[in-house]
Amino acid sequence: MKRPNILLIMSDEHAPAVTGCYGHPLAQTPNLDRLAAEGTLFENAYCNNPICVPSRISFLTGKYASDVNVFDNGSPLASEIPTFAHYLQASGYETTLCGRMHMIGPDRLHGFGQRLFDDMNDWVRLGKGPVRTPDARRNSNSHVTECGPGPPRWLDYDRTVTDLSERFLRDKAGNPSDRPWCLVSSFMYPHFPLYAPQEYLDLYPANRIALPDLGDESFESQHPAIRQLRYFFHNDQPLPEELTRAALASYFALVTLTDEHIGRLITIVDDSPLLENTVIIYLSDHGEMAGQHGIWQKQCFYESSVRVPLIVKGPRLEAGARVNANVSLVDIMPTLLDLAGTPIPGGLRGRSLLPALRGAALPDDLVVAEYHAQGMLSAGYMAKKGNLKYNYYVDLPPQLFDLAADPNEFVNLAGHSGWAGPQSDLHSELLAKLDPEEVDGRAKRNQLLEGMARSYAG
Repeated sequence: MKRPNILLIMSDEHAPAVTGCYGHPLAQTPNLDRLAAEGTLFENAYCNNPICVPSRISFLTGKYASDVNVFDNGSPLASEIPTFAHYLQASGYETTLCGRMHMIGPDRLHGFGQRLFDDMNDWVRLGKGPVRTPDARRNSNSHVTECGPGPPRWLDYDRTVTDLSERFLRDKAGNPSDRPWCLVSSFMYPHFPLYAPQEYLDLYPANRIALPDLGDESFESQHPAIRQLRYFFHNDQPLPEELTRAALASYFALVTLTDEHIGRLITIVDDSPLLENTVIIYLSDHGEMAGQHGIWQKQCFYESSVRVPLIVKGPRLEAGARVNANVSLVDIMPTLLDLAGTPIPGGLRGRSLLPALRGAALPDDLVVAEYHAQGMLSAGYMAKKGNLKYNYYVDLPPQLFDLAADPNEFVNLAGHSGWAGPQSDLHSELLAKLDPEEVDGRAKRNQLLEGMARSYAG
């Protein structure tokens, strides 16, 4: 059977809950909705690190970011560590990257045969490492206050990604070849700042936007890791309702704008001979809290932060299907190699999702996420299996949530006698995957030493 072409579309900071096909009552995402109707939607897909660079490194390598010593947004991936692009390229695929991948340092390809459009200059420099002290704070909460009509910072960038990706796809449609290809088209939106074009803001009148459900939580009653996170990002004070609605309208608008770009690429495939042998995948690197629990941005293990959209459509794959099993971004590399008929190397953290895409039941595996960057003084880890989510923090009490009964994650069951068994089981399964204290110590040493080296190099 001829190996399929692969179009993988990636966005930045898109919480799946803000999508029509995932059940949002207002979000206008007709192209993603159509993709889901014609393909397979994963209800419980997660990132493995709720911040840009480490999450994307897990996606590229099929490993936890801590496996390859990438702990924060200023940390580079060593060039000798293979990505799925290396393996696809070696197996005969033409591999192309267009747009954002937040690759830090001089290696701009990491296995891709070519790159049509690079990251923006501000996103590629070696960072100095995060300051992880109790009194450290971001300069402001501009990630939420910069919203409404205004200068859309990533508008021209994403338009260029779309234009160049369209040219690539039209060329492949008009000049068929026996060599299969993989194109990764990656957008900046809906990542903040939340300025949006007025025509998209008009789709979301303020009086139709519901405020986040905060339950009975207050800043003082929240878990200490969450309080520290909110303090660091200047989210510790409640926002005025008018500003919250304006920021949500802007976020929804940017999701719709991104959906429009995605639609342009999907349409070329659907309206050309590429349809017969092209798999389309949509995903994001992490979510956006969008005011849930008083948080904007991500950097935590609540669903709005760590859950991601994952939709796959292609010939000889299931249509209109929904998969409930827990999966994560480390599953993407083995899935791509499986689609390509390429042997899957050992040592990966994920598993191929191809059986699920062909209609088979997928065993529910443990999904692990980790975080080692700004706003968290020591490491945090998530272990999710079934409907239970266990969050383990070095030096702080854990959290345990039953998402079936408590989807908004307000009731921490950790330490309750009736939940001691499930908590112990999840802790044991997490320890089978990694050593939380060892990884935390290695991350801190890495950030100290690399931070010094990065400062010297700069």
